[in-house]
Amino acid sequence: HYPENFDYPYVSRSVTEFWRRWHMSLGEFFRDYVYIPLGGRRCSAARNVLNLFVVWALTGLWHGASWNFVFWGVYYFVFLLAERGFMRRALSRLPGFFSHLYVIFAVFFGWIIFRFSNMTLGWTVFLGLFGANGNGLADFAVVTQLKNNLFLLAVSIVACTPMARTLGNRLFIYSRRRPKLGSLWETAVYSLLPALMLLFSTASLVGDSYNPFIYFQF
Repeated sequence: HYPENFDYPYVSRSVTEFWRRWHMSLGEFFRDYVYIPLGGRRCSAARNVLNLFVVWALTGLWHGASWNFVFWGVYYFVFLLAERGFMRRALSRLPGFFSHLYVIFAVFFGWIIFRFSNMTLGWTVFLGLFGANGNGLADFAVVTQLKNNLFLLAVSIVACTPMARTLGNRLFIYSRRRPKLGSLWETAVYSLLPALMLLFSTASLVGDSYNPFIYFQF
């Protein structure tokens, strides 16, 4: 049994919550082997800030020996520090929709930092998201890609939320009340569904150009 590593991070309402849900094994590693040995929170406030900075700078370096990764780690250090302090009360008062929107923008900008070693180009891309630099919000190529992958996009959006897990749990409880349906449901969920997902993934990889999983690069 492998531990759960991602717990629907994109439903988070704060950056702190996002990192409790994202790549949990990596977070636990840095907590247990860097943050706590440095003193964790059992020290002065200034030392605790330094400990947090070291953890996030190393988290960035873990992803690659490049300044954009270091900047990416420090970027999240600033957010986590702010959410511990002056942003805590403001976030608690924000309606769920707006706090979620705040996280989405913060994380998406973080991915731009992560992906672009040339920060000037990254900033250009970020401005382009809002139609700046003479670029429209969308072009024909983007619209075509969305249309061609609409089903996959819809499935991905649902998979990013606990909706599928909640529905699966309810159906499982319902099927337990009917033994015949229960065995059929277990066969479908634990055998047929993974086989179909493997088949679909393999077909997508074979039919597409080579694009390695990003963590294989580190």
